[in-house]
Amino acid sequence: MPVFASAHGWAYGLVAACLFTMALPHAAAASAAGSESLPPGFVVVRQVVPGVIEDMRYAGTRNFIGDPIRGYEAAHCILSVPAARALKHVQERAAAFGLNLKLFDCYRPQRAVDHFVQWAKDLSDQRQKATYYPDVPKEQLFAEGYIAERSGHSRGSTVDLTLVDATSGEALDMGTPFDYFGPESWPSNMDLPAPVRANRLLLQELMENAGFVHYPEEWWHFTLANEPFPETYFDFVVR
Repeated sequence: MPVFASAHGWAYGLVAACLFTMALPHAAAASAAGSESLPPGFVVVRQVVPGVIEDMRYAGTRNFIGDPIRGYEAAHCILSVPAARALKHVQERAAAFGLNLKLFDCYRPQRAVDHFVQWAKDLSDQRQKATYYPDVPKEQLFAEGYIAERSGHSRGSTVDLTLVDATSGEALDMGTPFDYFGPESWPSNMDLPAPVRANRLLLQELMENAGFVHYPEEWWHFTLANEPFPETYFDFVVR
């Protein structure tokens, strides 16, 4: 069994029932709000994958730019229907290990990719360098493939994620943060402690067994092999 580098800690009455009943219309409205404007073939993932954790970094400031990214007006994950269904299988398999999925990014509007490109060309903005690209000069981000004018995320079947302890919520040690630019993030990097490599391997096997393919330079990045929109780069807003 793989070694996990994380800590394992492994009748409300009538009033509560009434409050719960009153809340149902609001919950339904919130759930529907994210899906009503989606193009055919897309779905809000939490409606398909119960219990999944969303930590959507580009909707806030905890990302390599340090600002909310254009096109993210809500902090939830959208994927193509086949990718979401495959992710449900991953969540179910992870539960057998006492783990849960945490999502960092899913569908990414083209306008968000354009935001990345604009930022990468502004060499004066180095606010997040120490955290996300300490050893890569910003002017080399294009040449080394960390920033590009197109992203598979915009096709709707790519997801960035990690594994967390289902009881404590603590993330397994993957060796680097999400979106760390450097060889330390490569799944093939062997210069890492054995527990880190085991955790990465477990994530990779769970995803590949559900039909995803890993990206060789980012341990968190997976694309559905049989993605339904392989040539289409969407630009609808996440809301």
